[in-house]
Amino acid sequence: MTLDELVEESREHACAGVGARKLCVRPVAVADLPSRFGSFRIVGFQGTDESQPAEDKEHIALVHGDVIGASQVVTRLHSECLTGDVLGSLRCDCRDQLEEAMLLVAQRERGIVLYLRQEGRGIGLVNKIRAYALQDRGLDTVDANLALGFRDDERDYAIAAHMLQSLRVQSIQLLTNNPGKVSQLEEYGVKVAGRLPHVLPPNPHNRFYLETKATRFGHYIDFTGKPHLSEQSDAVRIAGMPDDDET
Repeated sequence: MTLDELVEESREHACAGVGARKLCVRPVAVADLPSRFGSFRIVGFQGTDESQPAEDKEHIALVHGDVIGASQVVTRLHSECLTGDVLGSLRCDCRDQLEEAMLLVAQRERGIVLYLRQEGRGIGLVNKIRAYALQDRGLDTVDANLALGFRDDERDYAIAAHMLQSLRVQSIQLLTNNPGKVSQLEEYGVKVAGRLPHVLPPNPHNRFYLETKATRFGHYIDFTGKPHLSEQSDAVRIAGMPDDDET
């Protein structure tokens, strides 16, 4: 099946949805997208429930190669960041992460970058600017969100899981430093066959932001330069814990 055929087949798609909010999206359009980072096909996804808020309604997948029915597909989940992706803000590493992910995926036989409308870790653009103002006064990104009445991270990867399921991907290699993404996707039924590190050099404006990711979110980011073996990012196992094949 091609992506065009998948879009056509999905015209009448409706399901019970994924996650606590029962979110359902379907692929509605596909086109070629030559870019400075490589050649992709861009797939537009749209929510099936008209009552869904705008940020739940429209998302895109940048697809390189044949991913339908494939296993261990290199995949990056990227949350929308207008200030970084478009305006080139140095307060975060979002643009660097997006560009590096697109380059890496385009070099592989196949891969996917999901671009999700979850601005400001899910709090929206204006609230992100409010959080910036609090950070200018000394708060880190976690405490700024909490001071505005939000959780430290309001993102929900149910839509990402649904998009991968719609593309009929069997399993993925997730390009991330965030263990929370892995656990959420697995909770929603996505098979994560492995994690690929996605660490980029800090700059003087985003170093504290990245350190907060590591110390308060548990992201796999090391600022000491100490080399890490791949197995050091595995989940902690406790003596006596049954193996996966025993559960």
